[in-house]
Amino acid sequence: MKTVSFGGGQRQVSIAGLGGEGVLRTFGRGTEAQSVIRQAVSQGVTYFDSARVYSDSEVYYGSIWEHDPGLRESIFQTSKSASRDKDSALADLAATLQRLHTPYLDLWQIHDVRTEEDLLTISGPGGALEAFVEAKKSGLVRAIGVTGHHDPAVLTRAVREWPVDAVLLPVNPVEGVLGGFLTHTMEAARQKGIAVIGMKILGAAHYILPELGVTAELLIRYALSSGVTVAIVGCATAEEVRTLAVAAAQPLLSEQERSGLHNIFRPYAARLAFYRGVL
Repeated sequence: MKTVSFGGGQRQVSIAGLGGEGVLRTFGRGTEAQSVIRQAVSQGVTYFDSARVYSDSEVYYGSIWEHDPGLRESIFQTSKSASRDKDSALADLAATLQRLHTPYLDLWQIHDVRTEEDLLTISGPGGALEAFVEAKKSGLVRAIGVTGHHDPAVLTRAVREWPVDAVLLPVNPVEGVLGGFLTHTMEAARQKGIAVIGMKILGAAHYILPELGVTAELLIRYALSSGVTVAIVGCATAEEVRTLAVAAAQPLLSEQERSGLHNIFRPYAARLAFYRGVL
């Protein structure tokens, strides 16, 4: 699988990553989760997404890395904390490292920033941002990032104002129609030279009629043609991982193809942007 430098740094990552949703965001399905993770490794995926609040996702990863530290060293492991104060965020990091059986994270992300209040709390005295900066300085994490899918204006401010190395944002044709994340936030990230990770790539596309020709592979190619560093997709089965890998090997979409997808999704945009809190 093709690789790129992460945020202009020396570390290379696969252009497609395994998202922390799908079978990973479950409890008690270790055998299935391990199958998905190992299939991703075999397909050349090196970027692995997780979060402290994603059920047992960290445990599933850790059950593999614990017994193969060399494999752990070869991949790019991420996780997230949704805590808003420093002490709670550091407690999350300690638990994450223990569950993942790793001494460090390649990327630790401030999770799901939604409101102006979030911005003020996280960056204020004793806020979670202090924990993230401290963890990077100490070497417990190699890069820090921010994630959001609710308000593009809020996420754009975080990118501009905080010392982050990456941003995780929604990338799909609905976002191409609505603007915001793929315009303002993406541009702010580009100006800052940080990595951009695409999520919500498949969105609620299952609502689109199959005869319209919208497939998972097409939506993954859309994301990869949108200027992201990495496109992540949560997978439920090894077969879905193979679909992700096949899509990542295909050519990027042309502007005409992208415009065609925008036209298909335009009538559904408000409904499919459910993750923004828009009805």
